[in-house]
Amino acid sequence: MYLAPGLQGLNRTFDRDQFPGAVPSDIMPDKILHNWEKKSAENRKRYKQFLDRADKNAVLKKLPELHEEAFSQIDCLHCANCCKNYSPRFKTPDIKRISRHLKMKEGDFIETYLRLDEDGDYVAKSAPCPFLGSDNYCSIYEVRPSDCERFPYTDEDVILKRPQLTLKNSSFCPAVYFVLQKLVDSVGKSKK
Repeated sequence: MYLAPGLQGLNRTFDRDQFPGAVPSDIMPDKILHNWEKKSAENRKRYKQFLDRADKNAVLKKLPELHEEAFSQIDCLHCANCCKNYSPRFKTPDIKRISRHLKMKEGDFIETYLRLDEDGDYVAKSAPCPFLGSDNYCSIYEVRPSDCERFPYTDEDVILKRPQLTLKNSSFCPAVYFVLQKLVDSVGKSKK
């Protein structure tokens, strides 16, 4: 039995040997998720326009429901694109908490696992994340960085406040794509 720990609404189990790697469309029954990566790329301009003009109150009202709906159909453990291809920021409280958990000095933790990116943030030195196991489970899940805990931001106003991040996330995360597409289809059409 494989469930993504901590994701509300996720109550399905899957045979992980049957679905290595990407998120199989047959475990994501909503037709919106069929070929989601291609559709996300094709709709990028439409999503950008929506995010630039969205009715903030209408979007925020829909987010909790859409977040739950997305995670009732998507098992993060079948994807882990976020952990395989991108790094969260490791903020000072994250570094302190994770170092303590790993029984490492903060400096040693930074030297072993992190680097400074072009924005001056600490990020993982390597991809996939050094804490991602071959089964797509996180070895530091209980003390993971706050960016990981909050990702994919589909139940937060970040989806509107940081439109470039939302667009980027929709290109590799089926949950972000799902929520964004549903928002465009519901909130976007009601504005016309």
